[in-house]
Amino acid sequence: MTDNNRPNIIIEKNIPFIHGLLDDVADVRYLSADEINADTMRLADALITRTRTRCDADLLEGSRCSIIASATIGLDHVDTDYCAKAGIEVRNAPGCNAPAVAQYVLASIISVYGSNTAGLTLGIVGVGNVGRIVESWALQTGMNVLRCDPPRALVEGADGFVSIDEVAANADIITFHTPYTRNGEYATHHLFDSRLAEKLLRRPMIINSARGPITDTAALKQALADGIVSHAVIDCWENEPHIDLELLQSASIATPHIAGYSRQGKIRATAMAVKAVVDHFSLPMPQMKQNVRPGAARNVSAEEIKASYNPLTDTEALRLHPEDFETLRNHYNLREEV
Repeated sequence: MTDNNRPNIIIEKNIPFIHGLLDDVADVRYLSADEINADTMRLADALITRTRTRCDADLLEGSRCSIIASATIGLDHVDTDYCAKAGIEVRNAPGCNAPAVAQYVLASIISVYGSNTAGLTLGIVGVGNVGRIVESWALQTGMNVLRCDPPRALVEGADGFVSIDEVAANADIITFHTPYTRNGEYATHHLFDSRLAEKLLRRPMIINSARGPITDTAALKQALADGIVSHAVIDCWENEPHIDLELLQSASIATPHIAGYSRQGKIRATAMAVKAVVDHFSLPMPQMKQNVRPGAARNVSAEEIKASYNPLTDTEALRLHPEDFETLRNHYNLREEV
């Protein structure tokens, strides 16, 4: 803490709707992701960030930082083991942009297959905050749903869940909504790989709007070339922002990691990150200038989803200027949720 008992907070400056919220109760510096380094973190008591900042010993060793609040769902950019050992609280924003990601998934399906999706079988791998909304909306638009979530099946019982091999055999569309993990029984690194591709029987569309390394780029490109996969929808890429240009051209929809970029989702994420920090330091919660509903619309139609978002516009922009991946993402015109 500074001499005036105000925490010194570094905020990644591209986080929407956050500027000015904490300035009255803390000493705030707004920095780009490139400017957040060991030197700038040395005297920081807190960091509010996004996925572009790797939060590990290299960044935090010797810092007085006691909390990291990420205005994101995922935390694979944070070394949580190190933070736990160092006594650094880590908070994220689970579910903040789940309605927007579901909007992206359904809009992408409708963009390729048309508004009449009745009878298509959708395999959802990972039925958490996003997957539940995708399931609800898919059923409302006439699709059949296969749910694959081994951790949930283990806790809740196998009834209502299927294996990923069953999804591969029976789905017309497979969408991934898992966290990214490299280790453990349910590791999701390269969940879609050449082994899974060999088990696909219905030439499905593959959708990755979760984390880039969940799909093996080489395996997906080969599956597209061989006709094993009919369409690819890629929002999350391996090696971002240096994306694979061949996959960019062969994917039916290709976007710069903006599936969750709705205005409402960003407001929720910012509010959750700010609340984590003010609770940590026992500061008053500032009043958000925008109010949004806490969750997704319950009742939707294919036509409403189609009217709410056209992913082909973002695809065209990325194909024209793939070198501008970060710019397209950081300056995205936040859309309205369905």
